[in-house]
Amino acid sequence: KDRLTAAQKATGEKDALIAMRGTLGGHPLVTVAFEFNFIGGSMGAVVGEKFTQAVNTCIAEGLPLVCFSTSGGARMQEALISLMQMAKTSAALERLKQMRLPYISILVDPVYGGVSASLAMLGDINIAEPNALVGFTGPDVIRQTVRVKLPEGFQRSEFLLEHGAIDMIVPRGDIPSKVASLLDKLMHSRRAKEPLADAEEKGANAVGENDSLSPLASENQQDSAN
Repeated sequence: KDRLTAAQKATGEKDALIAMRGTLGGHPLVTVAFEFNFIGGSMGAVVGEKFTQAVNTCIAEGLPLVCFSTSGGARMQEALISLMQMAKTSAALERLKQMRLPYISILVDPVYGGVSASLAMLGDINIAEPNALVGFTGPDVIRQTVRVKLPEGFQRSEFLLEHGAIDMIVPRGDIPSKVASLLDKLMHSRRAKEPLADAEEKGANAVGENDSLSPLASENQQDSAN
């Protein structure tokens, strides 16, 4: 409890996940981001519930979801409850998939443990920053366990891209324009059903023009998991 209180004071956040709604390149969307300075961005019951509520908002309003992950994994202090969030968030993303709504996952150094083994690698498009470390267990632990020399660059984003584990590597400054471009393509089928004037107005917005973010409604309401 003391560590939780200290993390809240240090970061100004209630837990390790921040949820927002806004627009990017004319696309309404929901975005969530892990705060690594909040107990290593660890995923516990509140993080799992907040992520699930973000997915539910996307489903209810027909919005895409963008997630920025940086985490040491499941929160050890919550034991089995934290491990349950892997299944909970994965099931929520499956519901999003069934609604044919895009999920773009962005991996920010580092991403490990239960987060990498669930929501972080389930994107329709998985993007990593250059040189980001992504894996389940750290290379030192693996090296000591299997007692073999690991490949050069093991678990770095460049290694993952070469072996097909992620879709692309994008520098941080280029991520907004890349995500907007991807949403143009992924949301095309839905935009095609809108009135022509509405579609043209959205398409005319460049990245940065009228882009905005505001707290998701559940951000202020969800202080603890259901």
